[in-house]
Amino acid sequence: MKLIDQQLLDYLSGQADSLERKRKNLNFHFGDEDVLQRMLNAFEPGTYVRPHKHENPEKREVFILLRGRLMMLFFDNEGNVSHCQLLDHKAGKYAVEIAPGEWHMAISLERGTVVYEVKDGPYNPSNDKQFASWAPAEGTPDANVWLERLIGEFVIDL
Repeated sequence: MKLIDQQLLDYLSGQADSLERKRKNLNFHFGDEDVLQRMLNAFEPGTYVRPHKHENPEKREVFILLRGRLMMLFFDNEGNVSHCQLLDHKAGKYAVEIAPGEWHMAISLERGTVVYEVKDGPYNPSNDKQFASWAPAEGTPDANVWLERLIGEFVIDL
């Protein structure tokens, strides 16, 4: 049995906050070969999740918000935001399922944000996700600038 409680969420959020990337996951699946990948994913404000998609092989992905606020942005093939979805318990928005091949990224809007993530497996780092060539690479100065622009444009006093 695996229990998800306040203590575990606090611990994971603390770990994420102490890391340069400002995010941390805790796997619940049994290994990379598991056909159902399950994990907690803690996102602190300022983390940059480079837009990506899951295809070849196609994989669905589900984010279920446990606490905090998370903005999901979706893009067309040219890098234009096609739609966005706020996950926020106060707004009655709890989860999003992402279709295979759909460009997406997550933006943390609140400290302590944690999602339960479910994704098709198995996990192979060489083909798990395809990063968008039109988005800055993680860890670059351009990534921070681009993230701030997206926040300013799409996170309007929510």
